[in-house]
Amino acid sequence: MAVSKDKNLKRYYSIKEVAAMFDVNESLLRYWEQAFPHLKPQTTGNKVRQYTEKDIEQIRLIYNLVKVRGFKLAAARKMLNENRDGADKSARIIEMLTEVRDELQEIKSHLDTLS
Repeated sequence: MAVSKDKNLKRYYSIKEVAAMFDVNESLLRYWEQAFPHLKPQTTGNKVRQYTEKDIEQIRLIYNLVKVRGFKLAAARKMLNENRDGADKSARIIEMLTEVRDELQEIKSHLDTLS
């Protein structure tokens, strides 16, 4: 049986790992769980949160709306409830544009060293 190398083998992430992914405090993630009803990571018997890829995608949308675009929590919650597809597309576009900007800045810095 062949194993696909493209798939992420990790099923669950700790709150510490997820907080590091977004450079936020763990307490902010716990707060967002209360503020956004769609964000419900699994918990073990010891109350340890286990985030799946789906949970991380939900956090990515919330992060984009609140931290990047500056929405208030109520407005972000409303956007996710009423126009989730639009919020998802906007988040992907902003992420791609940020990657392109970073690449262009890197190219510019390489060109500056040549001059």
